[in-house]
Amino acid sequence: MTRELIRLSDEVAAALREGRPVVALESTIITHGMPYPANLETARGVEAVVRDNGAVPATIAVIDGELRVGLTDAELESLAKAKGVVKASGRDLAAVMVRKGSAGTTVSATMRLADLAGISIFATGGVGGVHRGAEATFDISADLTELGHTGTTVVCAGVKSILDIPKTLEFLETQRVPVIAYGTDDFPAFFTRSSGEKADHRLDTPAEIAEAMILHEDMASGTGILIANPIPEADALDPAFIDGTISAAVKEADEKGISRKELTPFLLARINELSQGRSLKANIALVRNNAALAARIAVEHARLKKSAK
Repeated sequence: MTRELIRLSDEVAAALREGRPVVALESTIITHGMPYPANLETARGVEAVVRDNGAVPATIAVIDGELRVGLTDAELESLAKAKGVVKASGRDLAAVMVRKGSAGTTVSATMRLADLAGISIFATGGVGGVHRGAEATFDISADLTELGHTGTTVVCAGVKSILDIPKTLEFLETQRVPVIAYGTDDFPAFFTRSSGEKADHRLDTPAEIAEAMILHEDMASGTGILIANPIPEADALDPAFIDGTISAAVKEADEKGISRKELTPFLLARINELSQGRSLKANIALVRNNAALAARIAVEHARLKKSAK
């Protein structure tokens, strides 16, 4: 597979050609994760954070049937305002391309396209996981299986706390995906700094994580790495408050029969309403925090790669 299916922006193409640090960014946070104009402000802000920390941002999306890695500001704004844009996981990309559609890319699709483009690290908010009640519904995110066979390092704030976190960690273990917590022993739960579960491993510096990435790749491990980066303490929500809010939103979704792709956007929107905007503020803060860490890791990764030549 080559990059010929993908259109790289000039800036991203130059950075990759020169071995400079690049951080992939997903686009469902723009198309489905936040309302306008918060989605556009967040997208611009996250790209700025990546630049401020020494790397080149590469927001990934499907635009009019074309796989795009790196968007202009005008394209970001158009995507943020667009109606009827689909939410595409890795399995959806070919069909969206054939009908010349546009799509926000989920974690699984963004990982796949980042890997094809030659980008080693990707920053997002939280990855998908095993949904509550999955023993009856079999609702398990494709993000987890993508992590099991695509070698992209994903920096996130843990998995979304609307999920079954213990089952998600068990599934990641089955998929042979290393779970590394940054600066903590605890696995974070998106809006809160701890889920009550322990991460497999702890690393405390971007340089250590970059070295682990290279060693993991050198061993032909064939999987991604999940870096769990806790939300900043100042932005974290009270666990009892957010757990109660999530439970109420999950119950409402169940009563309305909302499931599959529609479930997570509904829950996030409803949780934001029930929390009077506090969850959206936390979401923005954690995404920016993840982008900063991913950029610092990308800088160290590029440095180590150059020194090895």
